[in-house]
Amino acid sequence: MNLLDRYLARTVLLYTLMVSGVLMTLASLFTFIGQQDDIGVGAYGMDDAVVFTLLTLPQLLFDSLPLAALMGAILGLGTLARDSELTVMRAAGVSVWRIAWSAALAGVVLLAAMWVIGEYVAPPADRYARQLKIFSKYSEYNATGSRSSWVKDGSRFINIQQQTADNMFGGVYLFEFQPNRSLGRVGRGDTASFEGGRTWTFENYAETRFTDGLAEAVRRPHQDLEVSINREFLGLAVIDPASLPVRGLYAYLRHLRANDLEAGPYEIAFWSRIARSAAVVLVCVLAVPFAFGPLRATGAGTRTVAGILVGVLFFLVNRTLENSSQVYGLDPFVAAWTPTALLALAAFVALWRVR
Repeated sequence: MNLLDRYLARTVLLYTLMVSGVLMTLASLFTFIGQQDDIGVGAYGMDDAVVFTLLTLPQLLFDSLPLAALMGAILGLGTLARDSELTVMRAAGVSVWRIAWSAALAGVVLLAAMWVIGEYVAPPADRYARQLKIFSKYSEYNATGSRSSWVKDGSRFINIQQQTADNMFGGVYLFEFQPNRSLGRVGRGDTASFEGGRTWTFENYAETRFTDGLAEAVRRPHQDLEVSINREFLGLAVIDPASLPVRGLYAYLRHLRANDLEAGPYEIAFWSRIARSAAVVLVCVLAVPFAFGPLRATGAGTRTVAGILVGVLFFLVNRTLENSSQVYGLDPFVAAWTPTALLALAAFVALWRVR
């Protein structure tokens, strides 16, 4: 890496840092405002809302870093183009591809930072934020577990394997103990959903009751159960693909496949996380044509809007394919990498067209 590489990479990194600061300030403001309805519920207070907001910032930074890198690279390189520094570089014999290589080096630094945040900072901070909020709001309950959710509700212990929707859980086990601490019954439902209030409806319910040394098996297509906890608390410890690091997603994918369980949501999350990380390098390269193209002489505001539009388009395509991959039976690898591949194609075509 020569002096020119360091200068261009430093410029991109500096402007990306500035854009990230603005985005995180706005994100923290909106997150804190969104907590106002929960303040005063249980033991959840203003200080808890502030801590919750701060703890969610690493995950927000991880999710927004590709957009921040694109906007920062466009602003940084655009400033150099406006001051004719890029023109001087071209006159000195530096090619557009060489400048793109320098921008890509800044993207590699951002990729490393994104990897550290996504693997070691954001996941534990996000989990702790959720625990802090829900345990403060519902301090009379408790839950433990990492691979699935274990919830204690009076004399019952409920095990939830996965959350399939906002009000539906899959693979739910119920263990109820008698006052003498002996097991009273064991039940299982393929799914369990909240129909309203605190009524829980099991589908394809099977139960074994233990009374007077005898075991009685019962099967019903539907079974209603009154619980004293709500779905927000029940979903606390259920694995959320978005909050898992890559190594955690990979380990859980192996666990699901080894047990012949549905792994679709976790596979798309695994490949999407890797693809989004790779995109942070590509967006820095994509910013180079903005500096040499028709936006060369425009102001920072126009370049920022252009960067936002490109970033939002990438985000929308990415999320659309992620959410529709299972509905339409798309291959998770293809669905996750298609937006990044299109971004790479757009970057190289734009660079090739630059004169």
